[in-house]
Amino acid sequence: MSMIYVKNTPNNTGVAVYGDHRDFEGLYEALHDIVGNEDEFVNHEVVRIRVLAVCYDLRHAMMGDRDFEFVDNGMDDFKMRKLSVIAPDKNVYLKINVLWPELLFVMMALNDFILLYAKKKARVSYKSVLDRRNIWDASIAQVRIFQSMVAKCMEETVPQASFTRMMNLMNRDYIWMDNYITQYIDILNGRFLGYSPEKRLKSIPTMAKRLAEQGNEYMEVRSEVIAAAQQYNCPIENIRFSADYPEEIEW
Repeated sequence: MSMIYVKNTPNNTGVAVYGDHRDFEGLYEALHDIVGNEDEFVNHEVVRIRVLAVCYDLRHAMMGDRDFEFVDNGMDDFKMRKLSVIAPDKNVYLKINVLWPELLFVMMALNDFILLYAKKKARVSYKSVLDRRNIWDASIAQVRIFQSMVAKCMEETVPQASFTRMMNLMNRDYIWMDNYITQYIDILNGRFLGYSPEKRLKSIPTMAKRLAEQGNEYMEVRSEVIAAAQQYNCPIENIRFSADYPEEIEW
């Protein structure tokens, strides 16, 4: 089972997700299982793409295209003598970075996908969907561990009162993510990157609130995207906003 762990980045830009090759491979496969095949959960298709963006980074990390760190593994001279082995005292951990608004959205989306996936497998109602047959499902467990590590990182990053509100929003009070206008995430990502590190830290709970509640700003973006898609006679997901992303992100 995955030993993924998650840390806030030095400039409060996002999170760093760490794990060894096997950890990343396990999470990669579990996320793919949970979100299903293309067009399987039709109303969540554009949301699925955002989760697969995390999978994309995981895969490239496993290919050696992302960062890595050496992490102490507890092996020392005494243990090597006792075990009669010569072994490294550090493990190589792969690392990917994810922007805070993006990650918060993915965490909520995964709640939807876990229910959709469990319902598909168990063929039961949503009320009992995580009982019986799915209670020990390996993919669900793997994704829940990932979510729990993100929650632990959130708790260590924001004030306790903010953390409690975020957990309520992201696990109980958020609006179902079907047909979500994901261009809104790009807008929040760009806005967040424009903040100072101090303002980013204070804005993490606000980002969760805006993503979860789908308030006035979201509805305005939704109307603009739908109107543009009608004007250009194209799918909604083909409409792009010119988000002001820097060439180099200072994590």
